[in-house]
Amino acid sequence: MTMPFDQASDAPDEALLVLYANGDPAAARELAARHLPRVMGFAARMLGGDRAEAEDVAQEAMLRLWRIAPDWRQGEAKVSTWLYRVVTNLCTDRLRGRKRRRAVGLDDAPDVADDARSVEATLVENDRVAALNAALETLPDRQRQAVVLRHIEGLTNPEIAEVMEIGVEAVESLTARGKRSLTAAMAGRRAELGYEEGS
Repeated sequence: MTMPFDQASDAPDEALLVLYANGDPAAARELAARHLPRVMGFAARMLGGDRAEAEDVAQEAMLRLWRIAPDWRQGEAKVSTWLYRVVTNLCTDRLRGRKRRRAVGLDDAPDVADDARSVEATLVENDRVAALNAALETLPDRQRQAVVLRHIEGLTNPEIAEVMEIGVEAVESLTARGKRSLTAAMAGRRAELGYEEGS
């Protein structure tokens, strides 16, 4: 059974997953359009801005979603939460592998899309993104996950608790400690990164 695209775009994720499991390719396209950009952005932040590696992680997460679709048990988890958990685990595995290899590239800064901004504005934004990614890299893995999920991905504390499989209080603690560490790491760089006083 296939569903017209306009109806598919209004359907909840779980319904689309069931439709996909029953052979509807439009449902898969809609799910991918909804979730792939966000999980890829999350993966890039977790992996220090490595877009190629983030694409691999996001694609692997989506493949795992397609594989589990026929066995999906509605009501146990939201599709988005399940995807964030899978991406978190895949990123953790890759970060552990990096630590073993200790191969760090010089081109880790993410590319910024050309949106007709001035060269100077683009350079400032690139510096800010690189500085944030570098500061995020200094955080312990769990703090980095909590901060990125909360303040960059916009998940609520209960959603983060589900993704990270910890309590809400632990999320609040990790987020608070992570924010303090980021503030300290970035404090001396405000003028260098073009932030005016009060911005």
